[in-house]
Amino acid sequence: MPDSSERPNKTRSTTPLSKGLRGVLGGRISFTQATHEAFRRGRAAVSRRRERERLGELAAQSARLRPEFQSLSSSDLLKHFRERESPAFFLGFEASVFTTQRQRDLFPEETERLIECAQLITKDHRWPLLGFGAQDFGAPINWHRDPLSGRIWPLDYHADVPLWQNDGSDIRVLWELNRLGHLVTLGCAYTLTKEEKVASEFFAQVESWRQQNPVGRGGNWSCAMEVALRAINLLAAFSLFRSSREMSEARLLMLLTMFDQHGAHIRRNLEFSHLSTSNHYLSDVAGLLWLGIMLPELSAAKEWRGWALAELLREMDKQILPDGADYEASTGYHCFVLELFLYSFILCRANKIPIAEKYWRKLHAMLVYLRGMLRPDGLMPLIGDTDGGQVLPIVSRGANDRSYLLALGATVFKDSQFKLPSFEAQSQLLWLLGEEGLRTYKQLPNSNEETSSQAFPDTGTYVLRHDDLFLLFNANAARFGRPVSHRHNDALSIEVAACGRAFIVDPGTYVYTADMNERHLFRSTAYHSTVQIDDIEQSTIREDAPFVGGGEAHVRVSSWASTPAHDRIVATHSGYERLAEPVKHQRTITFYKPDRWWLVADEITGRGEHELASRFHFDAGLEVSLLENNNVIARDERSGASLIVCSLDLSKAAKLEAQFTSRHYGSKDESVSASWIIKTILPCKLRWAIVPVCMGENPEKRLDLAQTAKSARGLAP
Repeated sequence: MPDSSERPNKTRSTTPLSKGLRGVLGGRISFTQATHEAFRRGRAAVSRRRERERLGELAAQSARLRPEFQSLSSSDLLKHFRERESPAFFLGFEASVFTTQRQRDLFPEETERLIECAQLITKDHRWPLLGFGAQDFGAPINWHRDPLSGRIWPLDYHADVPLWQNDGSDIRVLWELNRLGHLVTLGCAYTLTKEEKVASEFFAQVESWRQQNPVGRGGNWSCAMEVALRAINLLAAFSLFRSSREMSEARLLMLLTMFDQHGAHIRRNLEFSHLSTSNHYLSDVAGLLWLGIMLPELSAAKEWRGWALAELLREMDKQILPDGADYEASTGYHCFVLELFLYSFILCRANKIPIAEKYWRKLHAMLVYLRGMLRPDGLMPLIGDTDGGQVLPIVSRGANDRSYLLALGATVFKDSQFKLPSFEAQSQLLWLLGEEGLRTYKQLPNSNEETSSQAFPDTGTYVLRHDDLFLLFNANAARFGRPVSHRHNDALSIEVAACGRAFIVDPGTYVYTADMNERHLFRSTAYHSTVQIDDIEQSTIREDAPFVGGGEAHVRVSSWASTPAHDRIVATHSGYERLAEPVKHQRTITFYKPDRWWLVADEITGRGEHELASRFHFDAGLEVSLLENNNVIARDERSGASLIVCSLDLSKAAKLEAQFTSRHYGSKDESVSASWIIKTILPCKLRWAIVPVCMGENPEKRLDLAQTAKSARGLAP
């Protein structure tokens, strides 16, 4: 979906273009940037007029091959592709016979699920889609139909297709279907079974897709990122089906034509801006790189590869912060961007394409950030937007399940810090790195380094952890020069996990445009574990502008310290300074490691009377109830663990609000938020004790630790 970013620049601009984009970018843009962007948009408009005039010609154009391959007969061209040994795809795809044996030996249950899924795709045209569960796509498949709302997206010129209609449809769902990731499932299943009916289904679906999607027409060409991701999945499936008896001369030419058309369309419609590059543009670049590497037979391949590799590295410099995080302020998109870089680097290395050491170090830092974010249960907090997207979905995963990237990272870098004891080798490792990768991973010792508290100051992510206790403090709100389109109003919010269970969580994303009201709620201040003032959003957002944010809530961290006994973080955000009577929110969190609890202190400064709403958003599946003495307890029946949130300064009881939590795009579960809402004259200080109670521990004794805080004002280390 639409995202925005810009190069950091502190020069103010008063141009109309800069004013119009300020709400998307959350910062100022310079006159030079605005001028360059105006010229770029003018050139793009001319290019699109020409493209619109040439649509028929582009759709009819066959694959543009290099002269030496144009001169081959159709049969010799097919023989060439069946027998060629280079370029190299991922090792597991190349050594398919050995991969089959190891897949069955090491992952028997997953193998059976994969084969069953392929059978459902082949027989019933049924497979899972994001968090919506298994969907029936019909026979024949209508590639323009949103399978959830039933809306048929028109075959208009791609730039004329509106991205949302506010009618319950969701182009993100259409795009997921048309990324054709399920064809990778068919390819893996074919490698395991050698059933030609699976290959026949693959070719039938590809032929059907091409017939329904002429170049440049309809929603499936409206976003170059989607074209690129579809090309990547088709390349993977092609590598597995090229030995099939079903691969005929005509089908080979069809696929080569599709690949050439996809690459040319991406090149014509790059999602570049002098103000904004993000995961969209990075996907465009990666798609062209993969096409350029894997199809040197195409006349444009050399230019695509050289340009895309240089651009990929430039984007790594731009989009990855010094502490290793993606600068879009989204954990989901961090992992998506990490996949794009990691898989592309592996592909380059397999084909002896050099990448400078400094970029491998940046890639390593991205993995360090991912490891630092993961909760003790191995799942990832869903901060900011996440659409559940995967690059090359060999195994479909939930949006919060990205631990397999650490196994890949451990193997690529031979770094045992990424081999966590609770993580086993996963099938992605086999398919991407082959037997050699499995052997390397198994030879690495398990990480015996205790995962400790970590600060990622460039991102604004602070993790206060010890043993099985985990608190993520989100100081990653709007900052100058960073995009805001995928940010939520979550400044100074927290996530808490303890005793093997997540308790206080970010609610996730749910959907983008299928339900604009729900989209608005899930990114609102009231859905996050922070303080809301006067029922106002931290940063301005509107329901009718689902990817625009004001970005007023700038965060400043004034103190961070971590010792074996204590952690302490102090941060302030400016979101409420825009009120008629300006208000500032400062949050201090102290972690008492030996006693295993956290103290959260909120200091609200300003003048006049204001309404303060302090909320803690609990995960779905917990039993949340009120206790005496104004405490709230969340219980997990399965583990027997609990978490108590105790107000140390208020006599008023909390209110339990019905809300929702989403763990994957399109799914949501009922959950509860505990809120304390008061009207008071500022300044005001409110304190909260967060006390985990693991199975077998006495809740009353655990609470006694926190109750001492009522009379002890100097608890900070």
